[in-house]
Amino acid sequence: MPSPTPADTPLATGRRRLALDSVHNARDLGGLTGANGRRLRDGKLFRSGNPGRASAADLEFLSTLGLQAVIDFRADTEKAQDDPHFGKRFPWIASPVLDGNMAMAVLLPKLRQSTQAAANAMMVDIYREFPSRYQAPFGGFLKTAASGKTLLFHCTAGKDRTGFASLLLLSALGVSQDDIVANYLESNHWNARFFQEILARSAERGVRDDVMMPLLEVSPAYLEASVHAIDQAFGGMDAYLRDVLDVDVDVLRAHYLED
Repeated sequence: MPSPTPADTPLATGRRRLALDSVHNARDLGGLTGANGRRLRDGKLFRSGNPGRASAADLEFLSTLGLQAVIDFRADTEKAQDDPHFGKRFPWIASPVLDGNMAMAVLLPKLRQSTQAAANAMMVDIYREFPSRYQAPFGGFLKTAASGKTLLFHCTAGKDRTGFASLLLLSALGVSQDDIVANYLESNHWNARFFQEILARSAERGVRDDVMMPLLEVSPAYLEASVHAIDQAFGGMDAYLRDVLDVDVDVLRAHYLED
């Protein structure tokens, strides 16, 4: 696990963390550098872990953001603990990815008998499948973004499905691959407390920390698996966005990049 740094210490691309009590890994993507050196607008694109965990104070803060759409990549089995007040206050759009595949009832028996290498391989396989298996939800996400809405997108921890969605969106906006990866890796920092909660529960259920950590942390190898799959199957990111997901990058850039 990466060494923790104080919560108020800015990271290279993490200066826009949202100060929420109960929602992990919440960030404004504003400030990143996109196409032709144009800066992503502040207060338009947000990513996070599950906002259903929001405290009353968090809900009040989120209500100030002017959210026009909240894209939720979780499966129904992940939503049992949601705070129902969030769904009543914000336009929450279900767009499930990995439906049923990551349910703990399914995973636990496998993880008890697994190894760190096998857990790593599983995560690489998941990322390798994102571009081909889940074109509808991720394409729908980008279509919503193309409307210019003030948008929050999330999964449970805001790192894997949200990380791949960020790869697509930031690539369309012309952010460099190095900056995309750096932003992706920040999840290991902002989720550190969340990791400890999950590791404690997993240990009680007979899963070793070294087996669980590949499922909790993000790794450059995971995102590289998605990029490689896009290159091999679809001829690169530009072709994938244009020809497969039918994304007009000029429209996205007009909405989300400063003039």
